[in-house]
Amino acid sequence: MTAQSLPVSSVAEGSGALSSARAPALASRVLTWQQVSRLDGKQVLTVLRMFHPLWDAATDTDLLHADATRARGNFRTWAKITSHAYAALARSPGTAVGQALLSRACSRLGPTP
Repeated sequence: MTAQSLPVSSVAEGSGALSSARAPALASRVLTWQQVSRLDGKQVLTVLRMFHPLWDAATDTDLLHADATRARGNFRTWAKITSHAYAALARSPGTAVGQALLSRACSRLGPTP
């Protein structure tokens, strides 16, 4: 596969998506636009466990609490939380996947808008 035939995926939210659509150089190269809505509670539990095996060990209560207080159904935020949680586990093997780990991972996100 050559560099010219590689697909590129760009994820934007809110005004970022509109900015991309208004930029002719970007818009002319977009094959399809997809809009993904926020996940509801049931979807969060299902999607996270399919997304990464780390979340198989977490309780529904812990995941839903983190979603209600930080991620708010935003999959990009959950990807960041997963990355921070995975890094924390690498630094401290044997840490339980629970409220403490989620709080630690969420604290790395910065301020909540």
